[in-house]
Amino acid sequence: MAVPSWLERLRAASKTALVQDGIRKIHYLFEDGKEMAEEYDVKTGVLVSRKWREKNTLGGSGKWQVEVGEPISPLLGALESELIKESSSNPVFMRKDTLSSFQWRIRNLPYPKEVYSVAVEKEQRCCVIRTTNKKYYKKFSIPDLDRYQLPLDAAALSFTHANNTLIITYQKPKEILAAEEQLQKELKKIKVANSGDGDCKTQ
Repeated sequence: MAVPSWLERLRAASKTALVQDGIRKIHYLFEDGKEMAEEYDVKTGVLVSRKWREKNTLGGSGKWQVEVGEPISPLLGALESELIKESSSNPVFMRKDTLSSFQWRIRNLPYPKEVYSVAVEKEQRCCVIRTTNKKYYKKFSIPDLDRYQLPLDAAALSFTHANNTLIITYQKPKEILAAEEQLQKELKKIKVANSGDGDCKTQ
């Protein structure tokens, strides 16, 4: 069965934990040098953010790539940021999960709900958003399903539209819900450094 392989990688990773302002922060360092940083809401257990970082070609740390949570805005100098600013009306794509589903929000999409279609492309292992007015097109994958080697299920996908935001929901399969539950139990065993303790404690 494929599910344990990703869980085993998480178990084998070197982990540090920190609780700060109601957020449990977990940092993973994998054997291949990749890093993953996750943040969970302490009260609800919901994943708030997940970022990845790999070593660059020179062996230094690369930039963090956001998988879940608010996208990182490029840090420009004060003067540059005044001159070069991404239009605030451009669509903003971000993932924001719940306990039972993967969820994506695309802000700044003013068109009515009937304009959008969201479909699963099983062969390409991705979801595709299209609009009948040809104003927006987006392909995105669900890395969690890839890591657990699970198929995409069109029946798990739904969407709604409100306040200029398209909200796409994919119900988590039972295999992922079970694996996440196991992982949460393990993460709670890690000795946690409080924000005032300085360095994180390692498992």
